[in-house]
Formats: sequence, C-alpha cells, structure tokens
Amino acid sequence: MTWLFDLDNTLHDASHAFGLLDEAMNDYIARELRVGAARADFLRRDYWRRFGATLLGLERHHGIRAAHFLEHTHRLPGLEERLRGNARDRAALRALPGRKFVLTNAPAHYAKRVLTALDLADCFEGIISIEGMRLFGQLRPKPDARMFRVVLARLQLRPTQCVLVEDTLAHQRAARAVGLRCVWMQRYLWRNAHGPEVGARLRRKPAYVYARIRSLQKLRALFLPA
Repeated sequence: MTWLFDLDNTLHDASHAFGLLDEAMNDYIARELRVGAARADFLRRDYWRRFGATLLGLERHHGIRAAHFLEHTHRLPGLEERLRGNARDRAALRALPGRKFVLTNAPAHYAKRVLTALDLADCFEGIISIEGMRLFGQLRPKPDARMFRVVLARLQLRPTQCVLVEDTLAHQRAARAVGLRCVWMQRYLWRNAHGPEVGARLRRKPAYVYARIRSLQKLRALFLPA
C-alpha cells in the first residue's frame, strides 16, 4: 500500500499558519499587480476558489512566474512557532506499513519546514510538491486528475494500490475518478472549512470518499487486518 498525505489541515492545523500565508500573498499581489489591498485579497480568494490554487489564476491571467510567487510568499518568518500538530501522529505514521509521500500544492521548501517542525520529516519517503506538478508547460496541481495519473506513473503504481488522505473534497473527487481510494481527514475542518457550506456537510460522507477520520491512528484499522 502507498499512502499519499496532504499537508495543510491534514498533518497539522493550518489555521495557525494560514494567516501569515494569506497576508504574504495579499502583499505580493498588491505589489506585483499594483492594486489595492481589497482587490488583492479578492483576487487571492477568487483564484483559489476557481482554480484550486491562487497561483494558477495569477500565472494564467497576469503572467506571474510560479517560482517568483512561491519564493516570495512562502518565506513566512516565525512559521515554526505557529505550527500545531498532534502528538500521536508520528507514532501512527511510523506504524503504518507501506510507502508514504506528502502530496501538496505548497512548495517543497515550505513542506520541508512544516514536516521538520512537526518532527514528521522522516516518516515520509518523499514530498510531491507543486513544483513537480507541471505538465506540458502548465501547472496542474490538485484537483487536476491529470496530475494524479502522472504521480501514479512516476511511482509505478496502479490506482488501487494508493490511498489519498486529504481534507479537501474537490481533491478527493478527482482522485477517486482516477481510481484512488480516499480518506477524508476532518480533524481540523471544523475550524478550517473549505467554503461556506462545508461545515454543514461534515456529517455526510460523499460516495467517492471511502472513509472519514479525525485521527491518523484510524488508518491502519481501515485498511489492514488486525
């Protein structure tokens, strides 16, 4: 079994870090596009909602270079002090047999900082970050189904050999369409719901979701015999 773990709001409570990131993105958009603070905030939110990542809208509509955006928005001084994880996650990940990767729309240097601060870096074989999600010159981050197919090809895996552990339903829907099994991590969603309607839907499991969990300790029981 190969496990693909999302990072933010799956392996840690991103509400403590996203304030820094949102501010950094707003400042970047305002500076690079020469717009006011309110317009910058609107574009950040709108492009995230429409494309799944603010960067995609900036790249497609404003010619922003991905490397420049990622470098300047993810410096985040003081990030480590804001991170909040779960003390039991390390043991749960170490006890989970199979290969384990982090699959994130964040840049690699940010993912490494977060995993190191949470003492989880050595639990994973590798990080598949947004820098590795470019196909034929175009960024294809989650929830693009083509990216999932490419990841499977790179790892030489069949979809049925993979489980995606993720907090975002749109990403799970796309992964399930490719054939992956999906586990919906809800531990942090009550404070970090994706979209205004998500909170009301947390009690309902969509058909494309294999299981819902609020603890990584549940994964072993879901997929492996006692």
